Formats: sequence, structure tokens, C-alpha cells
Amino acid sequence: MLSDAEGLEKKLGGDMARAITRFGMIADGDRILVAVSGGKDSYTMLHLLRSLQRRAPVHFDLLPVNVDQGHPGYPAHLLHEYMAREGYDFRMVAEDTYTIVTSKIPAGKTFCSLCSRLRRGILYRVAKELGCNKIALGHHRDDVLQTLFLNLMFAGQLGAMPALLLADGGRLVVVRPLVYCAEEDIRAFAALAEFPTLPCDLCGSQPQLQRKAVGRMLDELERERPGTKRSMLAALHNVRPTHLLDRGLWGALGLSGAAEEDEESESERTNPLRPQSLLRQ
Repeated sequence: MLSDAEGLEKKLGGDMARAITRFGMIADGDRILVAVSGGKDSYTMLHLLRSLQRRAPVHFDLLPVNVDQGHPGYPAHLLHEYMAREGYDFRMVAEDTYTIVTSKIPAGKTFCSLCSRLRRGILYRVAKELGCNKIALGHHRDDVLQTLFLNLMFAGQLGAMPALLLADGGRLVVVRPLVYCAEEDIRAFAALAEFPTLPCDLCGSQPQLQRKAVGRMLDELERERPGTKRSMLAALHNVRPTHLLDRGLWGALGLSGAAEEDEESESERTNPLRPQSLLRQ
């Protein structure tokens, strides 16, 4: 019988493998910079990627990298000790973005956007310096759904997080292997695995963030109707362009409007909640 940790690892590994396969995230010969923040998500991603690496039919390299952004009291030693103990080829890059962010963002405003842009730029640079062609980020299913709602509610656009992004003029590919993984599963696995997680003293210390509010809203919907998040994720695989109002999208797809049979056959459409619907190519 599988232990709780083994069962969760198997479930998360299966979810990650489906995402990697569906979006073609990893190919033979890839050299992947794995962005490790010290949080539960990136620890879990790195652990699962190494497990996959050992049994995958293709060869790829993993280079875990952490950006020490100059936060006061940053416990960098925890990462160094963990990576050495686990035998990873680990790099830590020191860049004081903390001072930049706290000097440019007024008190009470959100640090996330600027902090994320600075960190992303550093990762792009380091990836090229290390000869990596891909960067793996630890965003999971709940991050994707929160972004969808944040864009809908505050940015006036319909979009989530891409599972695969061509960056830096196509010279780098950013992948998110955990996009099918539920945060609750990651949290439970990370606790059982006893990863030495590092706190965030910027975004993590701001309870008023819109992302956190949206996250609480989605969690409440899930409690009231279990399976809601799974349905939302399935919806991102089942887009109906003619039922949106973007005429530019209609033109790009050669559409002139919705066909009447689309409305009449709604009940006959493939159930997007069935697991196999997430595997259709």
C-alpha cells in the first residue's frame, strides 16, 4: 500500500506528466533552468522533474537556480543545505531587487508586479549564461485560475497563464509543468516531504493583495461545490470563440458568427470534466 506521500507524489507526477505531454514542454537534449523560490510549489516541481528525469525516454538536464533578492534576513543557508543534501547542481544568484522594489513602490501598494518583472529578467539572463534553452516556473492550477479571474475582473481581458511561453524573442521557452496540479495537493505533499520552505517578506506579507482575495473566493466556491476548480480548468480547454465578443478573434479564425447547431447540441458536447478531455491533442 502506498503511503500518503507516495500517493500524493504519484498523483502530482501524473498531473505534471499530462501537462508536459499535452504542451510538449520537454524534448530530448533540453537544458532546463528550474526556478526555485524556496516555496512549496518550486520545491515540489523540482522534486517531480527529477523523478521524471530518471525514467523519461528522453535526456534532459535540470539546473535549479534561486535568486537571492536581498530580503533582510533571507535564510539562504536552508536552500544551500537542502540542495547539497539532495545532490542537485544548484546555483544561487544574488541581486538586490528588494531595495529597488521598496524604493519605487509606495507603502501599501502591491510589490508583486515589479518584483516579478525584475526576477524574470534575472532568470532570462542567467538561463542564457548557463546555456539553458528552457526555464521551468512553479505556477500551479490555482495560480492559473486566479490569473484568469484577475484579468477578467480588473484588466478587462480574458486570459490566464500560458503553459508554454516563447520568451526573449523566441530564444528561451518558459514552461509551467504544474498547471494541472492542485495547490491543496502540493501543500499536503510539501508538508509530508518536509521541504525547508522560505517565506516571502514582500508579496507574502501583503494580505490585501487582489490575488489573495480572488484565491479566497475560489476556495469558497470549491467548498460550496466541490469540483468547481476542475470545471474551470476544463473550461480553459473548451473555448468557444463565437460565444465571445472579440471580433478580431473571429476574423483570425475565419468565423462570421455562431452556428445555430452549436446551441442545440450543447447537451451532447463532450463533458469537459472527464479526465480524457484534458488529454485530447
